[in-house]
Amino acid sequence: MYINPAWRILTIGDGDLSFSHSLLENYHPKSLTATVFDDISSLSSKYSTTHFKQLQAQRCEVITSFDVTKKQTWGNLDKHQFDVIIFQFPLLPAFNSAKDFKQQSQNISLNTLHRRLLRRYLLNCFNEFLDPQGAQLALITSKDVKPYRQWCIEQALIINTDINYIGSMPFETDKFPGYKIRNVDRDKHVKDTEGVTYVFSRLLTTELDNKVTQPNYLHDNYCSYCRVGPFYTERDKQSHLVSKKHQKMALFEQQWLNDIK
Repeated sequence: MYINPAWRILTIGDGDLSFSHSLLENYHPKSLTATVFDDISSLSSKYSTTHFKQLQAQRCEVITSFDVTKKQTWGNLDKHQFDVIIFQFPLLPAFNSAKDFKQQSQNISLNTLHRRLLRRYLLNCFNEFLDPQGAQLALITSKDVKPYRQWCIEQALIINTDINYIGSMPFETDKFPGYKIRNVDRDKHVKDTEGVTYVFSRLLTTELDNKVTQPNYLHDNYCSYCRVGPFYTERDKQSHLVSKKHQKMALFEQQWLNDIK
């Protein structure tokens, strides 16, 4: 992940605030506002308030009980004051039971629920948080393994919007000393699986263009949902389209398209 010290940055749902603290300590952005989903009591009981206090001591604004999908939780954030928004390893809170999941999700898959969250995040980034005169960059860092890669972050989230997928860059945890990827529901350190930072903008040209790459699977003659290809014959393509792997992804995609109608 590339960080320009001239940026005004907003971090979203930063677990124990260790990412925001490392970002501030090691990259010294022009300004930083950090947010956490938990209230201060939950933050303290799950992770401790160490990073919260360190950020406050350095006059970094921290907003607790922040839900990027609910404007009433955003406090006194001014509109359009940031250059870059960063959402690290987003994950919905776990459901208490299968019954609880069924009641709350209304039979929508977790795949679609996560896509809903990330689409709303992107829309709010550009409609509410990002300065139209600034860098206009929204970043999502996620693990490059199932089920996260099945969210199709590069393409599914921006359907029927004016937001562009710019490309991706590796996320290397060791470039952010002290950062621990937290489980959204408890004080446990999540395994440092390879991460990828996906970059979005309303601009067609951004300062990150020479720092990101576009994967081959988004090109013609590939199945971009399954990341399979290239297909050298029509038979190869048809064989993939009837495979269990593709049929599962096709169900995810159809449910998602129905959801955003």
